[in-house]
Amino acid sequence: MQNPYQVVHDFESALCEYTGAPYCVTTTSCTMAILLACRWHYLDIEEKGYEYPGGPVTIPSRTYVGVPMSIIHAGFEVSFHDTKWRGDYPLHPLPVVDSARLLTTGMYEWQDPGTFVCVSFHPTKHLGISTGGGAILLDDPEAAGILRMMRFDGRDTGIQLQSQKDWVMGWHANMSPMAAAEGLLRLSTLPRNNDPLPNSDYPDLSKLEIFK
Repeated sequence: MQNPYQVVHDFESALCEYTGAPYCVTTTSCTMAILLACRWHYLDIEEKGYEYPGGPVTIPSRTYVGVPMSIIHAGFEVSFHDTKWRGDYPLHPLPVVDSARLLTTGMYEWQDPGTFVCVSFHPTKHLGISTGGGAILLDDPEAAGILRMMRFDGRDTGIQLQSQKDWVMGWHANMSPMAAAEGLLRLSTLPRNNDPLPNSDYPDLSKLEIFK
């Protein structure tokens, strides 16, 4: 019997070809992609003792509310700064980029080595999968393997529970085969060069009581 998740792998491979990223990990949303990317870095810093400059993760004050929540859920604090952005912006000082409003050919080739770029397939975005979705574009094979497990309840994609030997702490955040199949179809007709989408009328998140 064919693995029903093969189409997810096929979609990820097609995204790699389109964006120039060596690896791609699809998720249920860009928000979830940001959470997983930040959490991987939090655990990597904790486990390997990498130097972290300390302090909060800094992001624009006008962005989607799920971004700071994902950063906080991952284990970091958040700081807002009043700056304009177009298409994407970094989650400083983490090597993570929120590119929810930009998906275009070769976009990963613009990034510094080691960067995790999080993209969105929400119905209002460039690819516009009807049920939404997101992905992490990256160049680290070890991180890609762990993130694929983290997004699939901590186990290998499509493996039966009784057959799984090695586990990680994860989330139920895997893209469905049907969403991936739609993504493949839409990607085949997506223009090669796309301009950043206009920013939504985001509120100033620094003024929300929940982030104070």
